[in-house]
Amino acid sequence: MQSIRSRDDPNAFAQSLFDGLPDRYDILADVLSLGQNARWRRAMVDRIVAAEPARILDVATGPAGVARQLARRTGAQVVGIDLTEEMLRKGVENVGRDASAANVRLLVGRGEQLPFPDDTFDALTFTYLLRYVADPAATLVELARVVRPGGTIASLEFAVPEHPVWHASWWLYTRTLLPAASAVTGGREWFDVGRFLGPNITGHYRDYPVTWTLRAWNAAGITSVGARRMSLGGGLVMWGRKQRG
Repeated sequence: MQSIRSRDDPNAFAQSLFDGLPDRYDILADVLSLGQNARWRRAMVDRIVAAEPARILDVATGPAGVARQLARRTGAQVVGIDLTEEMLRKGVENVGRDASAANVRLLVGRGEQLPFPDDTFDALTFTYLLRYVADPAATLVELARVVRPGGTIASLEFAVPEHPVWHASWWLYTRTLLPAASAVTGGREWFDVGRFLGPNITGHYRDYPVTWTLRAWNAAGITSVGARRMSLGGGLVMWGRKQRG
């Protein structure tokens, strides 16, 4: 089992972690979130819909679930970008079967080094990204770079509940029931992912607590930053606007 932080080469680690999972990725997200993943996604996308953007970038798009929802709910041109080619292949299949996703285009790329000029997009989303990059603060700066001034940025991430009772329940679930459920659902590969995720989430927030993340968004030039803990603290939706001028 690799290190729970995997900071030496987080891109390579993310690819090795998710290469074998694209067919069942959304199921895994539902298992980890106790069925709340779709609700969390809607809450993030709500922040983008309200801004009425014409061009949106979805970073860490995976099998394009968020990208397709953005296209369906906004009518915007949506670009999805992800590091893992196997995930994107599944995303291409999903887009091809979804008539509402005709405006979605998928590309291979890294959130830390986006292949777009400054101020290209009206809005940007990223999902479950910052745990898989070496420098979250620098990555936020890069994400903000490609959004026009005044554009909306929103994110979704797993979180660690703060209340002692829910924290203890979450710890027990992620260390015991989640690996077991993952193994039943997808075999050895999924067991390894299920066993990895709880310690990875805990380690991330130990190094980068929510208060740090809020400051990092501000330091990246994102203003009016808000955060909403969801489902007893197991999910975290954040949003803000790129600073004007």
